Amino acid sequence: MISADLKGKAVLVTGGVSGIGLAAAELFASNGASVAVNHLSDDPAAGEVIERLTGNGLEVIAAPGDVSDPAQGEAMVQQAAEQLGRLDVLINNAGTSNTREPIAYDNLDAMTEDFWSKILQTNLIGAFRCARAAAEHLKASEGAIVSTAAVAGLGIPGSSIAYGASKGALINLTRSLAHALAPDVRVNAVAPGLVRTPWTEPWPDSRKNQTIENCLLKRMVEPEEIAQTMLFLACSPAITGQTLAVDCGRTC
Repeated sequence: MISADLKGKAVLVTGGVSGIGLAAAELFASNGASVAVNHLSDDPAAGEVIERLTGNGLEVIAAPGDVSDPAQGEAMVQQAAEQLGRLDVLINNAGTSNTREPIAYDNLDAMTEDFWSKILQTNLIGAFRCARAAAEHLKASEGAIVSTAAVAGLGIPGSSIAYGASKGALINLTRSLAHALAPDVRVNAVAPGLVRTPWTEPWPDSRKNQTIENCLLKRMVEPEEIAQTMLFLACSPAITGQTLAVDCGRTC
């Protein structure tokens, strides 16, 4: 298990009330950081999650807002930084596949303008607007950004053409932001494979097993393992501009 002394540090986790985001929020807070947990304003699970984390003695605050909305996304980042008093790490985790079932790549008619817009506004532009809003705070603290990409952005078939394209673009954005914010801010990404989350839990076993068979380690990734990698990247002073696949050997 990776650990770090994060006392006095402040972290914002977007999409932080379930799956990878929740695991990241809990891990950073358990290592001493003050954590702002972003969630959609109408998410019914948010209150319960925040109450549970604070009840466990973790320093956590709610940061409602939709990163896909320009006004909400930027305001959420600024408000979180103000409430925390500073910002050392931005975990750009909020994302969407915009579909429960995979969409065949040859089904071009399903890739409507609205479908593309929802995915890009959340997965790519949302990540950029949060990074832009956080940039001055992170420069002041010589902090870090860690984004959640996906193996779909590394050439592994994903849930749709649009999803894969958004994650590939996020990987490119990671490199670009590393250049733009250097030397003060380090920018990296994690590319998860098949992760055990509330989103993948309802999938039929046949679908999950097909992916697992293509992994060297023959298992799913746990969200806590992604969070551990995020902590490693956030605290590694010599790493920037990189995307690390955490996929049980899917991309080998």
